[in-house]
Amino acid sequence: MDEVGLADGALVELTHQHQLGVKEEIRNLISTLETQLISENEQSNSALAQVEKDRDMRREMDRKNDTVYQRKIAEALDNHLTAVQRDHELKSQIEERKIRSDAAYEEAKRKERALQEEKIRQEKVKAEAEMQAKLRAEEAKRAALEAEKRAAKEAAEREAAENSKRITAGVSQDGACGRQPDDSSVIAGAQSRGSRSDGTKKLQSAVRATESALNIEQKRLQKLKELDEENQSLKLSSNEDFSGYEKDISRLIRQIRGLKDNVRTKASELVKILNNPLCPQSISLATFSKKVVSRCETPDDNVAMSCGYVIVLVASQVPQVMDILLGEFHRACIYTVPKHIVFSEAAFESEEAYYKTIGYREEDGKIESLENYLSRLKSYMRLYAALIQTEIPGVQNAHGLKEGWAWLARFLNALPANIYTAVALNAFLQLAGFALFKKYKSQFRKILDNIYDNFLNALKAREDSKLNLVIAEIQYYIEDKKFLEEPEGRTLQAPPLSSTLVPEADYQEYGRYHQYQEYGYQYH
Repeated sequence: MDEVGLADGALVELTHQHQLGVKEEIRNLISTLETQLISENEQSNSALAQVEKDRDMRREMDRKNDTVYQRKIAEALDNHLTAVQRDHELKSQIEERKIRSDAAYEEAKRKERALQEEKIRQEKVKAEAEMQAKLRAEEAKRAALEAEKRAAKEAAEREAAENSKRITAGVSQDGACGRQPDDSSVIAGAQSRGSRSDGTKKLQSAVRATESALNIEQKRLQKLKELDEENQSLKLSSNEDFSGYEKDISRLIRQIRGLKDNVRTKASELVKILNNPLCPQSISLATFSKKVVSRCETPDDNVAMSCGYVIVLVASQVPQVMDILLGEFHRACIYTVPKHIVFSEAAFESEEAYYKTIGYREEDGKIESLENYLSRLKSYMRLYAALIQTEIPGVQNAHGLKEGWAWLARFLNALPANIYTAVALNAFLQLAGFALFKKYKSQFRKILDNIYDNFLNALKAREDSKLNLVIAEIQYYIEDKKFLEEPEGRTLQAPPLSSTLVPEADYQEYGRYHQYQEYGYQYH
């Protein structure tokens, strides 16, 4: 019995020890698993952190690649636009050379024909001169015979009538002295009083314009004259120097470009100067008008369009600008009235005086060439047309399409067809035709039909080779319906794509390239 108890006790002891060993193993196993789990968690966290880091790096790389790609797109777009513009200019030059070549050929033919006609005319004049010389000789002979007969007859009668003639002559002289002592002086006085009015009437008879256009021109030029007189008086009576304001206005006008932000900024700054109480408004108004007109003397459609926007914006804030500016237009170019003056020997002392009257300039003591005058006339008309057609949402154009329609009607009703009026009309249609057609539709087409049927035919009838180019341009404009195409520069450009996509700090060189392009320069 005692052995059984001992065996049971030993068994129990062994079982207890075995359980303790198993528990120890389980605890060790659990500890090992916990350690492994912690290690795996740490590895997972580390892997996740690496993944996040890699993702951030990939995002940064994608952003840089996207910026580079957008920059390349912007460069390619600018290069493409430059190439298109260059191709367009090249085509225009080729067409212009072709037109000049045709014109030169026509001119050569005309000169040859003129030489033949001149030769025939000289031979005819020579024959007529010889015939008249013979007739004059015969008339002289007859006159000599008649004179001899009259002399013989008078000699026979002279002695018998001498006393009576002397008495009659004395009485008649006394009577004449009593009745009409001042006839010659009266006539001379009348001539002196009428000479000036006669000259004015002769000049007025040479003017071709409607009465309404002349009245409007007179009112605007009178305002401009009063403004100039006021400024002259101010500068003489005041010790202040206003040249700084004049320079600021000139600088702002020179900086006008075909960009929305540029136009609004320059207009706002000009309005500030015009409303500045430190500078008399008459001086700033006169300076603004003169500088705007002179700014557009060079042929550049974009500048004309941009200046049109600035003028409308400024005039909406300073309304008196418009009449002064239009007066400056009329002073610089009579065809903005519209008005033409016909040459007449009775109205002008010389051709030079006539040329100066219609706007030719004198260079080095000589009247400028026809080409220079027509180029400036074209530029004035383009600026005037750009002003006419400018439309800005929310801003009233005080001299808009209604006045443009009136100008066109007055032009066609009163002005003759010649090189000056043809250039003026062509420049006007090129810039204002699109907007006029949008507003007047079929009525504008009827005007174009009238120009095609009457004005162009009148130009062709003159048979002047100098008219060939402008006739071709007007004919091409009407036949190809160019009035359906918006003229270049009418819609202001937004800031260039490259300037918004590429930060200046990231790509300064491209920024410099675009700056050159904006101001009209290009790399070649």
